[in-house]
Amino acid sequence: MNFERHLKKIIAENKAGRPRGLYSVCSANRYVVEAAILQGMEDDHEVLIESTCNQVNQFGGYTGMTPQDFNNFVRKTADRYSFPPDMLILGGDHLGPYPFRNEGYDHAMAKTMNMIRAFVQAGCGKIHIDASYRLADDADTRNTPLEASVIADRCALLCAEAEKAWREWKADEIRPDKPVYVIGTEVPAPGGSEQPEPYENITGISELEETISLTKRAFRKHHIEDAWERVAAVVVEPGVEHGDMSVLEYSREKAKPLSEAIRLYGNLVFEAHTTDYQTVCALRQMVEDGFVILKTGQSQTNAAREAVFMLNLIEEEILKIRKDMKPSHFMDILDWTMIHDPKYWKDYYHAEDSSFQRRYRFCDRQRYDWSAQSGSNSLRLLLSNLRSMDIPLSLLSQFMPEQYRKIRAGILPIDPEALIRDRIMDHMREYAFAVGNRTVLFDWWLSSNVAAHSRGRKPHFDINIS
Repeated sequence: MNFERHLKKIIAENKAGRPRGLYSVCSANRYVVEAAILQGMEDDHEVLIESTCNQVNQFGGYTGMTPQDFNNFVRKTADRYSFPPDMLILGGDHLGPYPFRNEGYDHAMAKTMNMIRAFVQAGCGKIHIDASYRLADDADTRNTPLEASVIADRCALLCAEAEKAWREWKADEIRPDKPVYVIGTEVPAPGGSEQPEPYENITGISELEETISLTKRAFRKHHIEDAWERVAAVVVEPGVEHGDMSVLEYSREKAKPLSEAIRLYGNLVFEAHTTDYQTVCALRQMVEDGFVILKTGQSQTNAAREAVFMLNLIEEEILKIRKDMKPSHFMDILDWTMIHDPKYWKDYYHAEDSSFQRRYRFCDRQRYDWSAQSGSNSLRLLLSNLRSMDIPLSLLSQFMPEQYRKIRAGILPIDPEALIRDRIMDHMREYAFAVGNRTVLFDWWLSSNVAAHSRGRKPHFDINIS
């Protein structure tokens, strides 16, 4: 698949009034990546998976993976499920000096250029450049954003490096298609906002026009006009956000000026970040309103957490009767790990007693500690225990009712990891529906057609929620 042509086709259809879009999964969680691949197979559609500059970079990020490591991990996952490699798109998100923002310009930009190069040469076909962060020797005016002209110039410099990295592809390897770019920065920093509750912020039309015009001018200044033709989307604030315990819902009326403005640019659409926890109706409306690329990550990793917590509760109930097995204590051990290594959450949780927030906050910070040795060992024990048990259907109905229905319909096995993946896919199906990849939300709705489903036939009917 040529991603540039494919995306331009989606954009053209959207501009013509058809609610077509693309969702991007930004997560390094193994179960989320597996669920994304399985969702692509279920829908027979492309899968776009990205990593951020703090998840993955040339120094390993918080996952310990370089861009090549991460992309190899995703590709191997796709191979394991026999997902067509030409339908897998890899990307880099928020690629800019954020990880190096405490250094001066020369050192920070040099490291950022090396990072961009690593993402491109690892085969990423979609690159979001985010140069909005102040560096150590920038003027210390922390209450105001970095000047738009400075952001645009640094964006162009980084894009020029990405273009150079693509041109220098190894001669003995097949060169991938040229990268597609996303510009714009009006979203919280990678990893989420430090604010406990969401606040409404909608990008103004003047800011949108300034971002596009200054960046286009900077691309011309640095002689990368060809790359500008592959800038497909702009990141803006559409008024959606989530905090610790609440969600700021999308309002198409408030976003209408933005929606109307982007239609004046024939080749550009919006990429919407922080869409996690929006309703499926809101996601569908966003696609209809020009937010063609929907980014999701935190709600997917949070769904994985929810699923594992439910499995832990099921295990605890069974082990009240069976005394011959060692309990995993997954929830408690994960919390213990966070307490003893608070660097990933201490700046985000503001309540004196953060125990509840560590476990149940929408802005999930537990994702940073899943790979810790104690957490990994506990999770393995949990999965092993459950596989050696006959899990009563009554407990599945109590703790995982959606998955229980699918098990009863014969379309989901009673396997703990299958239950985790399907819990995540409950969320992904909403995104797949919103961007037009499927005509129904949940296959268990088709319980009267299970026989047809098992023979590979998919009943077709539309559910209009707009």
